[in-house]
Amino acid sequence: MDRPTRRRFLLASGVVGGGALAAGVGGISLARLLRTGGERPATRRVDTVVLVTLYGGNDGLNTVVPYADRAYHSARPELAYPPERVLALDDRHGLHPALTGLKRLWDDGRLAIVHGVGYPRPDRSHFRSMDIWQTGTPDAPADTGWVGRWLDSTRAPVEAAVSFEPVLPPLLVGRTRVGACVSYQGLELPDWVTPTMIAALGRVEPGEPDAQARAAAAYADLVEMGRLVREAADPIASPTAAEGTVPATGTGGGGALAAQLALVARCVEAGVPTRVYSVSLGGFDTHAGELAAHEVLLGQLDAAVAGFVTRMAGSAAGQRVAVVVYSEFGRRVRANASDGTDHGTAGPVLVAGARVAGGFHGAPSSLTDLDGGDLKATTDFRDVFGAVLASVLDADPEQHLDGYRGRPLPLFRRG
Repeated sequence: MDRPTRRRFLLASGVVGGGALAAGVGGISLARLLRTGGERPATRRVDTVVLVTLYGGNDGLNTVVPYADRAYHSARPELAYPPERVLALDDRHGLHPALTGLKRLWDDGRLAIVHGVGYPRPDRSHFRSMDIWQTGTPDAPADTGWVGRWLDSTRAPVEAAVSFEPVLPPLLVGRTRVGACVSYQGLELPDWVTPTMIAALGRVEPGEPDAQARAAAAYADLVEMGRLVREAADPIASPTAAEGTVPATGTGGGGALAAQLALVARCVEAGVPTRVYSVSLGGFDTHAGELAAHEVLLGQLDAAVAGFVTRMAGSAAGQRVAVVVYSEFGRRVRANASDGTDHGTAGPVLVAGARVAGGFHGAPSSLTDLDGGDLKATTDFRDVFGAVLASVLDADPEQHLDGYRGRPLPLFRRG
């Protein structure tokens, strides 16, 4: 067959009009991100936060289980976990049986659980609720995220906030600044593409159109991304017994949380100056057959987060990293007729890391004093993100969380 020209190959593979061009123009490659390693200020310790979004609405009552509450067992007789199966944290609450790694972090004082987190006037739409969580603005739609506003105020470079998700979340969008989107998926290549062809196709040729040159460079970046993903993921992204398939629900997120966190770990260890990372796991819209699907999802969450926190403990920079796990809403207290749960309101937020003030924070929501069958929030979500802004990003929460006049939770130790 004829030797392909770069233009013929790029057009045939869809790169010129698709993701590689978009990455070259509006994103940042992992290779370029890693080249910023070592740029953290050497004169002071710098903190980092990893925001883990669970898309679909995680069932908080079967994540942090109120196993001693009769109302829990009465409301969901087929879904409730018996006390002997729960990983007890105290005489009232325990973790889902799949969360063994998080239980170890709890025992080590490296896991905080915030009870009853939500926002005023709950909205049971996935997309509106997630918009509220990511913009930090519950009263009216907003066109910037709370991290994006922090980027604006600090005039931060693009690598200050990085998403390893397929698309850039609203969370990282500011008015004058925006975070970077670095998809963990890389680029799938045909079998007939050889290393020699890759090298040739990635070279910029004199006189070629600017868009074509950018697309070719982005293509080379994506090839490099694939190699780096495989290398970075080896330590913590290996298959586990908990892995399985969960039906897609169209509510966002992917199924490769361990791979995303492995890339975060690689960046932290390389000294990349990123302060905020965004990663995600989808599939939590468990309207039917919840027990099996939720166990798979929480097993993936557990292996990824516990493995990441353990890896981070091995370096000084890693010990300054905090992980915050949240979802757009919890589920209803009472199970539905399909052995699942429907959209609810408040739920727990998990915070993990060496600097975390482990233990329970906030008051549990009552399972009998309900709002139309839903839990009443006892903790404003901005009290959680306010703690991240104040203690991790050295920022004023009231400046970045519209209308916020609360008190950030004491989720982090000083020093």
